[in-house]
Amino acid sequence: MDIIHSTVRKRKSYQVEVKYSILWECALGIAAITNEPLHETLERPISYWDRVKSELPASLLRELEYVQKHNTWKGLLQLLHELNEPTLDEFINFIKTRSSFELKYHCLPFVGEEFQEFRERAAKGDDQALDELKKIAADNPFFPAYMAFIVHTDVKELTNHLVEVMSQWYEHVVLADTKETEAILQTDYEAKIKMQNQLGVEAFVQWATGGISYQPEPHVYSVLLIPQICYRPWSIEADIEGKKVFYYPVSNASLRPGDLYASPDFLVQKYKALGDDVRLKVVKMLSEGDRSLQEITEQLALGKSTVHHHLKLLRSAKLVEVKEQKYSLKREALQLMNKELEEYVERQH
Repeated sequence: MDIIHSTVRKRKSYQVEVKYSILWECALGIAAITNEPLHETLERPISYWDRVKSELPASLLRELEYVQKHNTWKGLLQLLHELNEPTLDEFINFIKTRSSFELKYHCLPFVGEEFQEFRERAAKGDDQALDELKKIAADNPFFPAYMAFIVHTDVKELTNHLVEVMSQWYEHVVLADTKETEAILQTDYEAKIKMQNQLGVEAFVQWATGGISYQPEPHVYSVLLIPQICYRPWSIEADIEGKKVFYYPVSNASLRPGDLYASPDFLVQKYKALGDDVRLKVVKMLSEGDRSLQEITEQLALGKSTVHHHLKLLRSAKLVEVKEQKYSLKREALQLMNKELEEYVERQH
């Protein structure tokens, strides 16, 4: 059917904000150390996390076991978004002075503007509303159990736990390296702000996060980018009212702020992915249109496992993605490479 367009409305995009704080690094560190299955995929080796644990006091280990059981790191992140660049003391005071409803409401995850009534009712102890929230979040691996815990737990116990795990993690893990950590986060923040004015918002988000293509969504008016170290190389996605949040890994250059020659890790990965005859052919093919694995295999006359390996490398470099069981070229990622290379070559003290 042909359509006559009688509107001048354009697709709205979003605003982008970049923030950093040692407290987000705290909360994410608590999340990382208690997510043991993920340790082998993190940049810091398993031995690092084992060493950290071995040096912690028994009181903090008990709190971390509580986090591991109930995923309360999520509550810490949610609560941090309620304050604007707080100190640790301000954050702790905020937790301690919340009413039962306020604390539980802030800890419950945002699952959509249209479901806020369920969130409010659940925070007041309404089991029917909780059941609705659990249905909405059924696809998330931990949200339903986490929601039930937040709604049913004793608020004094929850308050004491959140205060203790945050303050003790800060004291025993973060404090000694605060200056170095803040310098890394600030360096990355400044690099992102410098590039922000040179790119469109969607291209900027893709560049800053190392390849995440985020398209505008209804009721999302801004994207918040938060640099982090402890979860490298992963980006963590979250939703809060009106915002999409990406806790993204700081760049190699930010980890070594005085090194002009520190190479941009995402850019290196892209060039490595393109440095092969077969993979270049795949990129050319996908520039002509999306294709299935079978179609690519037949056109290249190669084994399916070989082609799959090449596609895996292109996907890892965030140059290719899968849409509806077909491989698709991320054109914006290719176009950004020139800008990334230019930024690296012209980097100065």
